[in-house]
Amino acid sequence: MGAFKLELRCPQKAHGVAADPDPDWNLESLLPELDALEKKLNASSVIPVPFTKNQSRKMVKGRPSTFIMRVSDDEIDDLDDSDEEATSARLVTRKKFNFNNLYTSDESDDESALEVQPYLMDEGNSEEAALFELIHEYQLEVKDEIRNQISALETDLINGSEKSTLALVRVEKYRDARRDMDKKIDTQYQRKLAEALDNHLTAIQRDHELKSQIEEKKIKSDAAYEEARRKEKALYEEKLRQEKAILEAEAKLREEAERAATLEAERRAKEAADKLAAEASERVARAVAQQEAVGLRTDGSLANSSSLSEKIQSNQTKKSESATNIMIGDVVKAAKSALIVEQGRLQKFKEIDEQNREIQINLNKDFSSNERHVARLIRQIRGTKDNVRSKASELLKIFNNPACPQSISIAAFARKVVSHCESPDNAAFACAHVIVMVTSKMPHVMDVLLAEFHMACIFTVPKYIIYSKTAFESKEAYYKALGFREDNGKLENVKDYLKRLESYMRLYGALVQTEPMNFQNAHGLKEGWAWLARFLNTFPANVYTAVALNAFLQMAGFALFRRYRRQFKKMLNVISEDYLGALKARRHSELTPIIAEIQSYIEDDKFLKEPEGRALQDSLLSSVMVPESSYASTQSNGYYH
Repeated sequence: MGAFKLELRCPQKAHGVAADPDPDWNLESLLPELDALEKKLNASSVIPVPFTKNQSRKMVKGRPSTFIMRVSDDEIDDLDDSDEEATSARLVTRKKFNFNNLYTSDESDDESALEVQPYLMDEGNSEEAALFELIHEYQLEVKDEIRNQISALETDLINGSEKSTLALVRVEKYRDARRDMDKKIDTQYQRKLAEALDNHLTAIQRDHELKSQIEEKKIKSDAAYEEARRKEKALYEEKLRQEKAILEAEAKLREEAERAATLEAERRAKEAADKLAAEASERVARAVAQQEAVGLRTDGSLANSSSLSEKIQSNQTKKSESATNIMIGDVVKAAKSALIVEQGRLQKFKEIDEQNREIQINLNKDFSSNERHVARLIRQIRGTKDNVRSKASELLKIFNNPACPQSISIAAFARKVVSHCESPDNAAFACAHVIVMVTSKMPHVMDVLLAEFHMACIFTVPKYIIYSKTAFESKEAYYKALGFREDNGKLENVKDYLKRLESYMRLYGALVQTEPMNFQNAHGLKEGWAWLARFLNTFPANVYTAVALNAFLQMAGFALFRRYRRQFKKMLNVISEDYLGALKARRHSELTPIIAEIQSYIEDDKFLKEPEGRALQDSLLSSVMVPESSYASTQSNGYYH
């Protein structure tokens, strides 16, 4: 079999080290160059790992100069099967090597450059064989090292890539989570901001609404106050006009009656005087004929005739006064003593009113704030002891305030107390306590207050006016005299009038029966008993008087029974038999409810039960309390609805 040569092509240089020796070289001169090449390769490696030498490069003594190179199947894949015997021949290296194509690279595709290209060597060339073996060994080591480094680099690259990928994934997840968290936080912040803004705008709107409501209430209150003041002024002027008309009518009737009575008395006195003169002449003639002492007897007869004439004149005067009383009684039904007391109270009221007008003209000052303060205190009266004491004390302070004249405060107090009767939350018994506490310290206030009552309601006198064509120009004038109000030229209806009448009489009845401890009531139960007696003696039986009587009994009947006992029961019997009998005889359907109410009061002995609200409470049971609720319900369910 023929021998074949295996040619090794190596790069001429690797990292600047020449691999082509001189023609005359030996093994000892090659070793330093190999060591330098090894150092160069280690220095240029990315991951410097020193090459591990499997065998020493030194020659072994006694070894033949030639060597046999065994080529594996992997390295000689391109050889034919027919040349297998020749692979065991001696290999002889060529003296010329080529390392120009040998270089280190990270790419695995350049490994072919490091593959050994063997040449068959001639026998007996031991140095070349040893050099070839060393080169081959070194190339294998370099190849393995490069492969290891490439594998390590690939592993590091894969690990780094995986770590980078994981880090990027974590970063993405963190960024997404952070974005979601920021979005949630931003949404929550925007929601809170929107809620805060909405609450702020709601609060501002509420404040504006509250301010507008306050302003509206203030405007309405001022308008209502001005309207009430105007109505009170008109009512006061109307009352004065009515009183003036009544007084003029009474004066006119009185003058006519006095004139008629005077003429009649003069005529009768003249006739009697003539008759007495004739009789006296006859007696004188007989006396002259019988006695000698004519002068003495005659003087006695003349004296007797003169005294008789005076007696006749006195009787005629009494008859004329009686006729005058009869004429007045046909229009005004009232006791003479009650009318006298009424005139005295009205005169005091007139004096105070004139005094207040002069003060306002002279001082040119507005005292409306003082009047509003009094009205507010009266509206705040409730059915407790502390409340009553505090309001009475504050009212007395107002009366004694030097900044406002006392007469103005007194007139305002009387006017506001009477006008407060019409309020639905009027606590009649509590208000009566305040009135008594104030008037016990200032007694003259009671006359002014009662005068205001008399002008607002003639039944508090008690007084009643009967219609007469000669006394009144029309029915409207008569109703105005009774106390009907006129608004825009139209009189109020009977239902509204009866409602006001009942409210006035309820407060009047509460006033006469109020007797607080350590306070003196100047218009107490004695006046209440007198009112009831005068009422039954003078008043006719109709719906107006029935309403007044029922309201008075509901408020003052309990106290009157405790004071007068059997006498009060007798009075109730008179009411049941005579007054109610007269009401029933009228047979009017509008009288049925009030008749039933008065009859129930008497027959069910309701005067034995203390009225609700009469006894003041120590304190309010709740934060909101409307006193006199039962009486307010009685008014709402009354006969006039």
